[in-house]
Amino acid sequence: MTMTLPTRFKPLLLPLALLAVAAGGGAYAWRSWQPHTPGEGFLSGNGRIEATEIDVATKLGGRLQDVQVNEGDFVRRGQVLAHMQVETLQAQRDEAQARQRQAVTSVASAEAQVAVRESDRQAAQALVTQRESELDAATRRLTRSEALTREGAASGQELDDDRARVRSIEAAVRAARAQVAAAESAIRAAYTQVAGAKASVAAAGATVDRIQADLDDSALIAPRDGRVQYRIAEPGEVLGNGGKVLNLVDLSDVYMTFFVPETSAGKLALGSEVRVVLDAAPQYVIPARVSYVASTAQFTPKTVETASERQKLMFRVKARIDPALLQQHVTQVKTGLPGMAWIKLDPTASWPSELNLKVPK
Repeated sequence: MTMTLPTRFKPLLLPLALLAVAAGGGAYAWRSWQPHTPGEGFLSGNGRIEATEIDVATKLGGRLQDVQVNEGDFVRRGQVLAHMQVETLQAQRDEAQARQRQAVTSVASAEAQVAVRESDRQAAQALVTQRESELDAATRRLTRSEALTREGAASGQELDDDRARVRSIEAAVRAARAQVAAAESAIRAAYTQVAGAKASVAAAGATVDRIQADLDDSALIAPRDGRVQYRIAEPGEVLGNGGKVLNLVDLSDVYMTFFVPETSAGKLALGSEVRVVLDAAPQYVIPARVSYVASTAQFTPKTVETASERQKLMFRVKARIDPALLQQHVTQVKTGLPGMAWIKLDPTASWPSELNLKVPK
């Protein structure tokens, strides 16, 4: 039995047919654009290629003299990238070196004073010896005078003179010994002056070294291999302490950052195998390994797509690309490129053929 469509519905026939075709085509297109999972034991996430960034900055404030590299240039570790003006530092170094020489002279002068005081002590010690010898002779004479006086062979005046002589020489001995003590005190003071002068030399030397270090730091050096991403300052600009001059990208530390659902984050282990496929070069499959998994969950950034819209809490993951591979293709490395990261959760699983390693020649 054949049913005929009422006349009033016939004009709607063509639009409905077109709508059905469009819906079917849209569904097919949507399915074709979805990432194809390789099966159980694997996880995927969208992300972007990033690299460690390094700011080359001044240690001290001053005027930038020159910048010797441009944006996009590749630089090597230890390469001079820029210079700061150093006239003021050079003048400070010259002044510090003059003070250092002055301090060295003070050491020599203080050591000479030590020698003088040593000589004074030796002279005072010799005088003590002389006075003690005189006292010994005077004491023996006094003893004889006392014996002669008792026998009546010497007068009392001679005895009194001998006694006075002994007392006088005893006083001279005490004075000579006091001179020795004074000389020894002067020697100790001279040694203190030597120590102070040597400390001044060390302080002046430290000042020279510090200023020289500042002079050395006025030449801005690349801390590692990389590429110049931005020139932040230009020659002639006056910068403060820590003023940024250049921004470098370390092309030996390149990774993709992406997010995984909380239900899968606990299955990830550091060192897990990852395959990276970039949107700009889908013909290549780049090897990487998980180098970081966030310890706390966070809300998914709006710019990151997820496999399930119902998953709101996500864990940040880093997949680091092999540095040896990066070194072979350092001129081709670009940051900011979007792509897909595939993670193997099951160590016993095998990668599907479409995720076999394919790196640039």
